[in-house]
Amino acid sequence: MNGTPASLTPGQRAWRRFKTDRRGWWSLWIFTALVVLSLFAEVLSNDRPIVAHFEGKTVFPLFQNVPETALGGDFATETDYLDPFIRSQLAKPGNWAIYPPNPYRFDTINYFSPSPNPAPPSRVNFMGTDDRGRDVLARLIYGFRVSVLFGLALTAIGVVIGVITGAVQGFFGGRIDLFFQRFIEIWGSMPELYLLLIFASLFEPGVLILLVILSLFGWMGLSDYVRAEFLRNRNLEYVTAARALGLSDSQIIRRHVLPNSLTPVIAFLPFRMSGAILALTSLDFLGLGVPPSTPSLGELLAQGKANLDAWWITLSTFAVLVGTLMLLIFIGEALRSALDTRKG
Repeated sequence: MNGTPASLTPGQRAWRRFKTDRRGWWSLWIFTALVVLSLFAEVLSNDRPIVAHFEGKTVFPLFQNVPETALGGDFATETDYLDPFIRSQLAKPGNWAIYPPNPYRFDTINYFSPSPNPAPPSRVNFMGTDDRGRDVLARLIYGFRVSVLFGLALTAIGVVIGVITGAVQGFFGGRIDLFFQRFIEIWGSMPELYLLLIFASLFEPGVLILLVILSLFGWMGLSDYVRAEFLRNRNLEYVTAARALGLSDSQIIRRHVLPNSLTPVIAFLPFRMSGAILALTSLDFLGLGVPPSTPSLGELLAQGKANLDAWWITLSTFAVLVGTLMLLIFIGEALRSALDTRKG
């Protein structure tokens, strides 16, 4: 109750050790802040105003389609808010508009750019444009969100499958363990890249297809760690006592063995997520990932390779990718150190 080390639970001690690692602690906060901000990418980077007031009427273009005629235009089509005429209409006395900090979406083509595409960084496009005239900063923001959400989803699926298979192998052992080990050896020897090429030719590339294929192989590494922990813990005294009290195997696994076997799972998460982000980036760079219209860090790297003189594309994408991976690695190292019970 008084917060002394003797009165703390093992989880609280691990959390204290994690907080003492300043590099990992600040990396966690920075990465969390970046992820939360990316979830509001439509508010941070969009070619539509968040709210606009025109001739006594307030509209919310970010959430509704406003025809050009409602803002003094001649056509009933959707308004292009980058059009100088629309900008001048909203700038008249009595009218106003609140724009996102970056007035471009990931698929917005800036037809009014003063420089040919790909255009270098300027006051119009802070990080320049790609070879199609799309804002690089907007594609980085949206591409970061796609990569992080994909990494989270792939990590979550891999953890669920890996924990279940590892727990079954380690707890029951015997023929079940032998069968799973031979299955993993055969399954792990299958050429993952060739399967991706085959599925890419059969189906339209997309995030869901990539998630399914990579999930089929992404659980095996974690399964080995969980299996080893269950093999070590299943013969300890508290498991024997639980059996003597009449608890079923599922109750023993869920209540006793699994909570004491999660140390490698927790320490594995940041590294698994960084691997998932890197895998998606690599596949997008090779053209085997998400569709070209989807914002992607790998697609930006491919554009930088195709346009070597457009240094701003490669440099900015490389900085975002390396920064993201470094933050995850620092978090993973801090978690691994915090979960080391040999440290006080």
